[in-house]
Amino acid sequence: MTAVEPVLQAEAVDVVRDGRHLLRDISLTIAPGEHWAVLGANGAGKSTLLALLGAVSHPTRGTVKVLGRQLGRVDIRELRAHLGHVNPRHPLRSPLTVREVVLTGLTNSIEPDRFHPPSPEQRAQADSLIHTLGMTRRADAPWTTLSQGERGRTLIARALMPQPRLLLLDEPATGLDLTAREQLLTSLDDLRRLHPSLSSVLVTHHLEELPTTTSHALLLRDGACVASGPAPDVVTTDLISACFDHPVRITREEGRWAARAAARPVASGVR
Repeated sequence: MTAVEPVLQAEAVDVVRDGRHLLRDISLTIAPGEHWAVLGANGAGKSTLLALLGAVSHPTRGTVKVLGRQLGRVDIRELRAHLGHVNPRHPLRSPLTVREVVLTGLTNSIEPDRFHPPSPEQRAQADSLIHTLGMTRRADAPWTTLSQGERGRTLIARALMPQPRLLLLDEPATGLDLTAREQLLTSLDDLRRLHPSLSSVLVTHHLEELPTTTSHALLLRDGACVASGPAPDVVTTDLISACFDHPVRITREEGRWAARAAARPVASGVR
């Protein structure tokens, strides 16, 4: 039986900037169809790690292989074309429609490339993704009129247009209200079921923002790995408390996690 090549592999990675370790001795292997969450407090190194996984930056020490190709030995511009990176700070300002924004994912451009118009098949693919992300009713709505949640789902559809093997999501639920967050997470679960070979990495510091299809987790604290592995083994009261340096109690119901501050013991004699 032929071994399945990892989508991503990092080994003993350090990232040092201005003499300061942003990441220290990080190792990670992601197989096809796995959906990882990277969790940690602000400043833990989550965005630095995502930049490595997305071939945006290079490690100071160690090796990173993305889709079987090692950073430092490959044209990263070509490599990025095979990755779906969702940037919640998408710089578009013009009133493109949802469909037009999704189609810019084909050329990885902000505005439509008039020299490479999409084919009928590509337009049909865009409409299919728009439907999967629950945006069909808004397909012709201008970007400037979209809510933050609608923009997030549009950008995920855009990232999927090149049919990437790896989808990277940087705090996609930031700033969303309750309804928009739940719509986003439902869309991600639907997407993952429809595309079983797709792998993904979702960065967040809120457990409530993890989709039910999350399969694995990596916990970061001060640039170091606290724990890594299958999500049920990692997203636990003890490990999350250690990761965030604060006592919390973790619960899971219907596939979704939640965190609450651990109850403090009442001192003897106090009423």
